[in-house]
Amino acid sequence: MTGMTLSRPVRIGVQLQPQHAPYSAIRDAVRRAEDLGVDVAFNWDHFYPLYGEPEGMHFECWTMLSAWAEQTSRVEIGALVTCNSYRNPDLLADMARTVDHISDGRLILGIGSGWFEKDYESYGFEFGTAGGRLDDLANALPRIEARFEALNPAPTRKIPVLIGGGGEKKTLRLVAQHADIWHTFADPEVLSHKLEVLRGHCDSVGRDLNDIEVSVGVGGRGRDGGQAGEPEEEGSPLLDLGARLFTVGTGGPDYDMSVLEKWIAWRDRVNS
Repeated sequence: MTGMTLSRPVRIGVQLQPQHAPYSAIRDAVRRAEDLGVDVAFNWDHFYPLYGEPEGMHFECWTMLSAWAEQTSRVEIGALVTCNSYRNPDLLADMARTVDHISDGRLILGIGSGWFEKDYESYGFEFGTAGGRLDDLANALPRIEARFEALNPAPTRKIPVLIGGGGEKKTLRLVAQHADIWHTFADPEVLSHKLEVLRGHCDSVGRDLNDIEVSVGVGGRGRDGGQAGEPEEEGSPLLDLGARLFTVGTGGPDYDMSVLEKWIAWRDRVNS
Protein backbone atom coordinates (compact mmCIF):
# COMPACT_ATOMS: atom_id res chain seq x y z
CA MET A 1 0.00 0.00 0.00
CA THR A 2 1.17 3.50 -0.77
CA GLY A 3 -0.66 5.49 1.86
CA MET A 4 -2.33 7.67 -0.75
CA THR A 5 -5.56 9.36 0.29
CA LEU A 6 -8.86 7.86 -0.87
CA SER A 7 -10.85 11.10 -1.07
CA ARG A 8 -10.51 11.65 -4.84
CA PRO A 9 -13.52 10.21 -6.72
CA VAL A 10 -13.18 7.48 -9.31
CA ARG A 11 -13.39 8.65 -12.92
CA ILE A 12 -13.73 6.63 -16.10
CA GLY A 13 -12.07 7.55 -19.38
CA VAL A 14 -12.36 6.09 -22.83
CA GLN A 15 -9.63 6.09 -25.45
CA LEU A 16 -11.33 6.20 -28.85
CA GLN A 17 -8.45 4.99 -30.97
CA PRO A 18 -8.63 6.92 -34.27
CA GLN A 19 -7.83 3.96 -36.49
CA HIS A 20 -9.68 1.69 -38.95
CA ALA A 21 -12.79 3.88 -39.06
CA PRO A 22 -14.25 6.76 -41.06
CA TYR A 23 -14.57 9.98 -39.10
CA SER A 24 -18.36 9.62 -39.03
CA ALA A 25 -17.87 6.52 -36.84
CA ILE A 26 -15.48 8.37 -34.53
CA ARG A 27 -17.91 11.27 -34.22
CA ASP A 28 -20.69 8.85 -33.32
CA ALA A 29 -18.44 7.09 -30.78
CA VAL A 30 -17.70 10.39 -29.00
CA ARG A 31 -21.43 11.10 -28.79
CA ARG A 32 -22.22 7.65 -27.44
CA ALA A 33 -19.42 7.82 -24.85
CA GLU A 34 -20.61 11.18 -23.55
CA ASP A 35 -24.21 9.97 -23.43
CA LEU A 36 -23.10 6.92 -21.40
CA GLY A 37 -21.58 9.23 -18.79
CA VAL A 38 -17.86 8.83 -19.35
CA ASP A 39 -15.70 11.44 -17.60
CA VAL A 40 -12.88 11.80 -20.14
CA ALA A 41 -12.64 11.05 -23.88
CA PHE A 42 -9.11 10.51 -25.16
CA ASN A 43 -7.69 9.81 -28.59
CA TRP A 44 -3.99 9.18 -29.32
CA ASP A 45 -1.24 10.99 -31.19
CA HIS A 46 -0.09 8.70 -33.99
CA PHE A 47 -0.14 8.82 -37.78
CA TYR A 48 -0.74 5.13 -38.47
CA PRO A 49 -2.71 2.35 -36.76
CA LEU A 50 -0.91 0.70 -33.87
CA TYR A 51 -2.41 -2.70 -34.57
CA GLY A 52 -4.46 -4.34 -37.26
CA GLU A 53 -3.77 -3.33 -40.85
CA PRO A 54 -0.65 -1.12 -40.56
CA GLU A 55 -1.69 1.05 -43.51
CA GLY A 56 -5.35 1.22 -42.46
CA MET A 57 -7.49 4.34 -42.04
CA HIS A 58 -6.19 6.80 -39.45
CA PHE A 59 -6.75 10.44 -38.42
CA GLU A 60 -4.61 13.13 -36.78
CA CYS A 61 -4.91 13.86 -33.07
CA TRP A 62 -5.13 17.61 -32.45
CA THR A 63 -7.40 18.63 -35.32
CA MET A 64 -9.72 15.91 -34.02
CA LEU A 65 -9.60 17.30 -30.48
CA SER A 66 -10.74 20.68 -31.83
CA ALA A 67 -13.77 18.98 -33.37
CA TRP A 68 -14.50 17.12 -30.14
CA ALA A 69 -14.28 20.40 -28.23
CA GLU A 70 -17.20 21.72 -30.28
CA GLN A 71 -19.14 18.46 -30.41
CA THR A 72 -19.11 17.67 -26.69
CA SER A 73 -20.43 19.71 -23.79
CA ARG A 74 -19.52 17.89 -20.57
CA VAL A 75 -16.61 15.44 -20.89
CA GLU A 76 -12.99 16.39 -20.56
CA ILE A 77 -10.98 15.65 -23.71
CA GLY A 78 -7.34 15.02 -24.50
CA ALA A 79 -4.68 12.90 -26.14
CA LEU A 80 -3.42 9.75 -24.47
CA VAL A 81 -0.82 10.95 -25.18
CA THR A 82 0.60 13.72 -27.36
CA CYS A 83 4.06 12.93 -28.73
CA ASN A 84 6.39 15.73 -27.67
CA SER A 85 8.59 15.18 -30.73
CA TYR A 86 5.99 16.14 -33.31
CA ARG A 87 5.46 19.82 -32.44
CA ASN A 88 7.37 22.82 -31.22
CA PRO A 89 6.57 23.09 -27.47
CA ASP A 90 5.42 26.71 -27.69
CA LEU A 91 3.15 25.85 -30.61
CA LEU A 92 1.75 22.89 -28.69
CA ALA A 93 0.98 25.15 -25.74
CA ASP A 94 -0.86 27.54 -28.08
CA MET A 95 -2.80 24.65 -29.63
CA ALA A 96 -3.75 23.39 -26.16
CA ARG A 97 -4.80 26.87 -25.03
CA THR A 98 -6.98 27.21 -28.13
CA VAL A 99 -8.70 23.84 -27.63
CA ASP A 100 -9.10 24.76 -23.95
CA HIS A 101 -11.08 27.84 -24.98
CA ILE A 102 -13.11 26.02 -27.65
CA SER A 103 -14.11 23.43 -25.05
CA ASP A 104 -14.83 25.96 -22.29
CA GLY A 105 -12.06 24.58 -20.11
CA ARG A 106 -12.29 20.82 -20.65
CA LEU A 107 -8.88 19.99 -22.15
CA ILE A 108 -6.33 17.69 -20.50
CA LEU A 109 -2.84 18.06 -21.99
CA GLY A 110 -1.61 14.48 -22.17
CA ILE A 111 2.02 14.27 -23.23
CA GLY A 112 4.84 11.76 -23.49
CA SER A 113 8.27 11.41 -25.08
CA GLY A 114 7.20 9.26 -28.07
CA TRP A 115 7.97 5.69 -29.06
CA PHE A 116 6.36 4.62 -32.38
CA GLU A 117 9.26 4.59 -34.84
CA LYS A 118 7.11 4.34 -37.97
CA ASP A 119 5.54 7.73 -37.20
CA TYR A 120 8.97 9.33 -36.95
CA GLU A 121 10.39 7.78 -40.08
CA SER A 122 7.36 8.39 -42.29
CA TYR A 123 6.89 12.04 -41.25
CA GLY A 124 10.55 13.01 -41.15
CA PHE A 125 11.14 13.34 -37.41
CA GLU A 126 14.42 12.22 -35.88
CA PHE A 127 13.78 9.09 -33.81
CA GLY A 128 17.00 9.20 -31.80
CA THR A 129 17.11 7.29 -28.53
CA ALA A 130 14.60 6.79 -25.73
CA GLY A 131 16.84 8.74 -23.37
CA GLY A 132 17.23 11.58 -25.84
CA ARG A 133 13.48 11.80 -26.37
CA LEU A 134 12.95 11.98 -22.62
CA ASP A 135 15.54 14.75 -22.36
CA ASP A 136 13.66 16.63 -25.07
CA LEU A 137 10.45 16.24 -23.07
CA ALA A 138 12.20 17.55 -19.96
CA ASN A 139 13.25 20.64 -21.91
CA ALA A 140 9.80 21.08 -23.48
CA LEU A 141 7.66 21.03 -20.34
CA PRO A 142 9.01 24.30 -18.85
CA ARG A 143 8.59 25.96 -22.26
CA ILE A 144 4.97 24.83 -22.40
CA GLU A 145 4.34 26.17 -18.90
CA ALA A 146 6.02 29.49 -19.75
CA ARG A 147 4.02 29.84 -22.97
CA PHE A 148 0.78 29.27 -21.05
CA GLU A 149 1.75 32.24 -18.89
CA ALA A 150 2.53 34.44 -21.92
CA LEU A 151 -0.50 33.71 -24.11
CA ASN A 152 -3.22 36.31 -24.63
CA PRO A 153 -5.87 35.32 -23.81
CA ALA A 154 -4.62 33.00 -21.13
CA PRO A 155 -6.04 29.49 -20.77
CA THR A 156 -9.42 29.36 -19.07
CA ARG A 157 -7.93 27.33 -16.21
CA LYS A 158 -4.69 25.72 -15.14
CA ILE A 159 -4.71 23.12 -17.92
CA PRO A 160 -4.12 19.72 -16.31
CA VAL A 161 -0.96 18.01 -17.57
CA LEU A 162 -1.02 14.23 -17.90
CA ILE A 163 2.31 12.49 -18.39
CA GLY A 164 2.36 8.90 -19.58
CA GLY A 165 5.08 6.35 -18.94
CA GLY A 166 6.81 4.52 -16.12
CA GLY A 167 10.55 5.08 -16.50
CA GLU A 168 11.84 5.38 -12.96
CA LYS A 169 14.83 7.69 -13.39
CA LYS A 170 13.50 10.27 -15.85
CA THR A 171 9.78 9.90 -16.57
CA LEU A 172 8.57 9.63 -12.99
CA ARG A 173 10.76 12.54 -11.98
CA LEU A 174 9.08 14.61 -14.71
CA VAL A 175 5.73 13.49 -13.33
CA ALA A 176 6.71 14.72 -9.87
CA GLN A 177 7.88 18.05 -11.29
CA HIS A 178 5.16 18.82 -13.81
CA ALA A 179 2.16 16.47 -13.91
CA ASP A 180 -1.32 16.74 -12.48
CA ILE A 181 -2.10 13.22 -13.71
CA TRP A 182 0.21 10.23 -14.19
CA HIS A 183 -0.89 7.54 -16.65
CA THR A 184 0.34 3.95 -16.70
CA PHE A 185 -0.67 0.49 -17.90
CA ALA A 186 0.84 -1.14 -14.80
CA ASP A 187 -0.72 -4.10 -13.02
CA PRO A 188 -1.17 -3.86 -9.23
CA GLU A 189 2.25 -5.29 -8.33
CA VAL A 190 4.07 -2.96 -10.71
CA LEU A 191 1.88 0.00 -9.79
CA SER A 192 2.68 -0.41 -6.11
CA HIS A 193 6.40 -0.30 -6.86
CA LYS A 194 6.15 2.62 -9.30
CA LEU A 195 4.15 4.67 -6.81
CA GLU A 196 6.87 4.27 -4.22
CA VAL A 197 9.42 5.46 -6.78
CA LEU A 198 7.16 8.39 -7.64
CA ARG A 199 6.77 9.18 -3.95
CA GLY A 200 10.53 9.43 -3.68
CA HIS A 201 10.70 11.86 -6.58
CA CYS A 202 7.86 13.91 -5.08
CA ASP A 203 9.67 14.08 -1.78
CA SER A 204 12.84 15.24 -3.52
CA VAL A 205 11.06 18.13 -5.26
CA GLY A 206 8.88 19.03 -2.25
CA ARG A 207 5.57 17.84 -3.63
CA ASP A 208 2.74 15.79 -2.11
CA LEU A 209 2.13 12.56 -4.04
CA ASN A 210 -1.58 12.94 -3.32
CA ASP A 211 -1.67 16.01 -5.57
CA ILE A 212 -1.19 13.72 -8.58
CA GLU A 213 -4.15 11.77 -9.95
CA VAL A 214 -3.16 8.20 -10.81
CA SER A 215 -4.54 7.02 -14.15
CA VAL A 216 -4.47 3.40 -15.31
CA GLY A 217 -5.27 1.89 -18.69
CA VAL A 218 -7.83 -0.92 -18.56
CA GLY A 219 -10.12 -2.44 -21.16
CA GLY A 220 -7.24 -2.96 -23.53
CA ARG A 221 -4.23 -2.84 -21.23
CA GLY A 222 -1.07 -2.20 -23.20
CA ARG A 223 -0.95 -1.62 -26.95
CA ASP A 224 -2.56 -4.75 -28.42
CA GLY A 225 -6.22 -3.78 -28.17
CA GLY A 226 -7.10 -6.62 -25.79
CA GLN A 227 -10.15 -6.54 -23.56
CA ALA A 228 -10.29 -5.88 -19.82
CA GLY A 229 -11.41 -8.13 -17.03
CA GLU A 230 -14.44 -7.41 -14.89
CA PRO A 231 -14.10 -4.06 -13.11
CA GLU A 232 -14.45 -5.52 -9.59
CA GLU A 233 -11.65 -7.98 -10.32
CA GLU A 234 -9.34 -5.70 -12.26
CA GLY A 235 -10.19 -2.29 -10.84
CA SER A 236 -10.44 -2.93 -7.12
CA PRO A 237 -6.74 -3.79 -6.50
CA LEU A 238 -5.70 -0.73 -8.50
CA LEU A 239 -8.22 1.38 -6.59
CA ASP A 240 -6.78 0.20 -3.27
CA LEU A 241 -3.35 1.40 -4.38
CA GLY A 242 -4.63 4.87 -5.22
CA ALA A 243 -5.64 4.74 -8.90
CA ARG A 244 -8.63 6.98 -9.59
CA LEU A 245 -8.86 7.42 -13.38
CA PHE A 246 -9.51 4.19 -15.29
CA THR A 247 -9.42 4.37 -19.08
CA VAL A 248 -10.95 1.78 -21.38
CA GLY A 249 -9.60 1.49 -24.92
CA THR A 250 -11.77 0.77 -27.93
CA GLY A 251 -11.00 0.91 -31.64
CA GLY A 252 -12.71 1.23 -34.98
CA PRO A 253 -14.62 0.55 -37.00
CA ASP A 254 -17.35 -0.38 -34.49
CA TYR A 255 -16.20 1.22 -31.20
CA ASP A 256 -17.75 -1.37 -28.90
CA MET A 257 -18.85 0.33 -25.65
CA SER A 258 -19.90 -2.81 -23.74
CA VAL A 259 -16.75 -2.96 -21.59
CA LEU A 260 -16.90 0.79 -21.00
CA GLU A 261 -20.48 0.49 -19.73
CA LYS A 262 -19.37 -2.00 -17.09
CA TRP A 263 -16.66 0.35 -15.86
CA ILE A 264 -19.04 3.30 -15.70
CA ALA A 265 -21.46 1.21 -13.61
CA TRP A 266 -18.57 0.18 -11.34
CA ARG A 267 -17.56 3.83 -10.93
CA ASP A 268 -21.06 4.70 -9.82
CA ARG A 269 -21.08 1.89 -7.26
CA VAL A 270 -17.67 2.87 -5.88
CA ASN A 271 -18.50 6.57 -5.67
CA SER A 272 -21.96 6.11 -4.11
